[in-house]
Amino acid sequence: MSFFNDANLKRAQEIVARYPHPKSAILPLAHLAQDQTGWLPDEAMGEIAELTGTTAADVLGTCSFYTLFKRRPCGKLVVSVCTNVTCLVTGGPEILEHLEARYATDDDVTVEEVECLAACGGAPAMQVNYEFHEHLSESSAEEIVDEYKTGARKARTISGAPVG
Repeated sequence: MSFFNDANLKRAQEIVARYPHPKSAILPLAHLAQDQTGWLPDEAMGEIAELTGTTAADVLGTCSFYTLFKRRPCGKLVVSVCTNVTCLVTGGPEILEHLEARYATDDDVTVEEVECLAACGGAPAMQVNYEFHEHLSESSAEEIVDEYKTGARKARTISGAPVG
């Protein structure tokens, strides 16, 4: 039984065919798998290994390096709050704490702390599905997340790809 649904299995095979070395397709296949299920389960990595002629350990080794691949289920919205130096002194940890409390029971929202978003000039900063938001306060950060939840803002996939 395939991890990928029929349409995505066809897309996966097309992706692999683009590369002279199938192993080079690991990252785009991981994005495809994550966009299908919202995270990257072991079954997906096993099928990616089969499609690329590698091992599941090779796929895990590649995917675990990148924080954008989620190894456990998460919400449709991944809110990444920076707490590195500049964000630290401008309110990042307080925004993180506020959003964690606000969305603690919301299955559609996963709030995570990230080391650096390279947005020091706009600190404090966060991303929602890899879309940057800067110069935040606790209330503006919550307002932005709520706008994504209601559809007032259009969210990318959890891998950052634009949606239709």
